[in-house]
Amino acid sequence: MGKRVKKKQRIRKRQRKAPPKKKLKFAHAIWKLYKVENGKIVRLRPTCPKCGPGVFLADHGDRFACGRCGYTVFKAAAASK
Repeated sequence: MGKRVKKKQRIRKRQRKAPPKKKLKFAHAIWKLYKVENGKIVRLRPTCPKCGPGVFLADHGDRFACGRCGYTVFKAAAASK
C-alpha cells in the first residue's frame, strides 16, 4: 500500500467578513414585569404557585401560562374567583 498524500490547503483570496454582532433582545423586557409605585416594586403579572415566586405566568389572550412547568389558569375562571 502506498503512502497517503495530504490534500493541498486552499489559499483564501480575500478575508472573511466578521459575523454581525447580535443585539440584545431582552434588554428592556424586565420593565414589562415590574412597576414602581410609592418607592415599592410591584409585580405586574401573577407568579406560578407550583414553581414559586421567581417564575411569572405568561399573559396569553384568554389565559395565564407558566413556561417552566406548564401550569395554566384561564382568565374567565380567575376573574370569577
